[in-house]
Formats: sequence, structure tokens, C-alpha cells
Amino acid sequence: MAPRVLDLFSCSGGAGWGYHLAGFAVDGCDIVDRPRYPFPYHRGDALEYLAHLIATGEIGRYALVHASPPCQAGCALTVGTNASQGWGGAHEDLVAPTRTLLDCTGLPYVMEQPNGRAKIRKDLTLCGEMFGLGVLRHRNFELGRFGVARPAHPRHRGYVRGHRHGVRRDGPYVAAYGKGGGKATVPEMQAAMGITWTDVHEELTEAIPPAYTKWIGSAFLSCRQEVFA
Repeated sequence: MAPRVLDLFSCSGGAGWGYHLAGFAVDGCDIVDRPRYPFPYHRGDALEYLAHLIATGEIGRYALVHASPPCQAGCALTVGTNASQGWGGAHEDLVAPTRTLLDCTGLPYVMEQPNGRAKIRKDLTLCGEMFGLGVLRHRNFELGRFGVARPAHPRHRGYVRGHRHGVRRDGPYVAAYGKGGGKATVPEMQAAMGITWTDVHEELTEAIPPAYTKWIGSAFLSCRQEVFA
């Protein structure tokens, strides 16, 4: 039987699909309706659901927990844009309460955040160039109760295509966020990240490329097999 991973704040399933490719059975949870999520799925508050699983002992059916709490409070892109434009208000930082509950599970865990101010340990940082993708999309991962080797990080092959600071550049990577200014179309985002099951722009802009969690999940399962060998 395949080990199970709980995919919290699952969005459209970019992280979950990577774990699936690594050999996990995947269960998701997100507060927003995600009809395109490709695995069994609970709609509700992720932290409330995790607390329920801990209290009932149902968390024991999982080998690993992955969490990608909302990043608006700490994401470099969001913070910088909001500050420059005078947009937005206070965003709740869910990193600390998520970590508290992850620790309470007693299980190995992964917590993911983009570059920025989020207060997580950067035990692993991954980039699309490590996997030959058409996006850079750097993401940081805090790893609880296990470790993962960092893949080789080749030199970036050029610029991200589009307008930035009044300059238009071409390059081998697309900007998988926002609209206009040369940013990626939906088909371009799908191809660049290896995501085919959703064509919703908002879901694609938030997604983790599955290659990232495939790397993490495969390394976790290899270590687990060595322990029980």
C-alpha cells in the first residue's frame, strides 16, 4: 500500500501531483472549492482540519504532512507591490500556527513558502532551472524530522520574459504570475510548470511545480526504505 501524504492548503494540486509522481497516495485540504484538484479532498479550514485529525488520531494514517500556508503576509512580490501602490491591508501570517500543529502531529513534515519575509527555516530552496522547467519560481522548504539533499543548481540561462522596471526582455523563462506586461498565458504556464489538470489562471499562478515535491517525496521515501530495510 502506498504511503499517504496530507496536502494542506492544497490549492489546485501542484504539490500533491509531485508527491503522487513520487509514489504517495494524496489527500488534500483547502478552504476554497477546488473542483479540479486531482485527488481525494476535504473542503475546510486547513488548520482546523489538521487539529481534528490530531485529536481523533486519524493523523496516524499519514506518513508525511505538506503545508503551503497563504503567503501574502510574507511574499516578496506581494509585499513590494502592495507597499509601492498603497494597496492591501494586514494579511494574517499562518506560518507559526501551522508549524505548531505540524509539530503536534509527531510526523515528518514539509512547509513551503516563496522568497520573502516568511519566518521559516530554509532547509531546502528549489528553482525551476534545477529541473529544466520554463519558470524559475524559487521556493523555500522547511523540513521537519527529515532532510533532503539539494539538487545541483545550474546557472540561469537568461532572463524571465516580459517587462520589468520599464525594460522589456526576452528569455527562456516565463513569468507565471499576474497579467499583461509579457507575462505568461495559461497554456505557457501549464507547459512551463508541467501542470495539465487545471486551466484556471489564479490556480496556476499559485501552484508549486510538481517537480519540486516529486524530488522531496522521492528522497523521503528513499530514506524511509533505508530505515526499514
